Amino acid sequence: MTSLCRNLVALLFFVLPPMHSHFFTNAASASPPITHSQIIHVPDMGSEGQDDYDLIEYDTTKAPTRVVNVPKIHQKNQLCEYDPCSENQVPCVTLSEQTGCLCPGMSGANVRPHSPRIRALVPVSEGSDRGKIQVQWCAPSSVVSEYRIVVEGRDSEVPKFGDASRRGLVRSLEVGTKVCVLAVNNAGSSDPSEFSCKRYEFLESSDHTLMAWIIGGGVTLLLLVVIAALICGKYKKFRKGKRDSTDGLTKSASMTHGGGHKRTQNNI
Repeated sequence: MTSLCRNLVALLFFVLPPMHSHFFTNAASASPPITHSQIIHVPDMGSEGQDDYDLIEYDTTKAPTRVVNVPKIHQKNQLCEYDPCSENQVPCVTLSEQTGCLCPGMSGANVRPHSPRIRALVPVSEGSDRGKIQVQWCAPSSVVSEYRIVVEGRDSEVPKFGDASRRGLVRSLEVGTKVCVLAVNNAGSSDPSEFSCKRYEFLESSDHTLMAWIIGGGVTLLLLVVIAALICGKYKKFRKGKRDSTDGLTKSASMTHGGGHKRTQNNI
């Protein structure tokens, strides 16, 4: 009886470990990834019940949650509605502070400003400033306190304009005169460059061109009329002279014929 009990106990311990291992293997395959181990030790019940299934390892701890850093998104990332070539605008820095919009990279007041870009030299043809030249420019990407216009040959005459100005007037210029626009702040003034200087080239307006064509056409027409009148006058004189010569020849011929007829009658 004792040997039978031992055999049953040994059989149970022989069958239970594989079932126990299969159960935990399925549980582990259905669960999330594991990092820690749990050890189950089966006590020794005798030499007949001891085998390779005394030690079983399986994971029980879930894998740690992965943390992803998401950058913050700016709600106001549009560019400021600022045109550097338009006059009397609110500075871009002020617009950025008020609305949160973005300005292009600008140098500060403690750095010499970049050179402005000169646009055109336009002669004024109307009003009280007629005869003067209007200088137009665009602001640089810098903090500017004022602008200065430097004309070649007029070093003592440098007109100044406010930071919101984009145009200014200078006296009449000769063709080929060089004009430069300088930006100024507390750190100094900008350097003249290819795009901040321009030479004056006189361009006639369309009205002046039209008037010139009208005057030229009128003079040409008058000359044609005079030439035609001279040709007609000479032609008339030529015809009159030819007619007079023909009439003279006819009269002399008739007179000669009449005199001969009278002499013939006298002789008879």
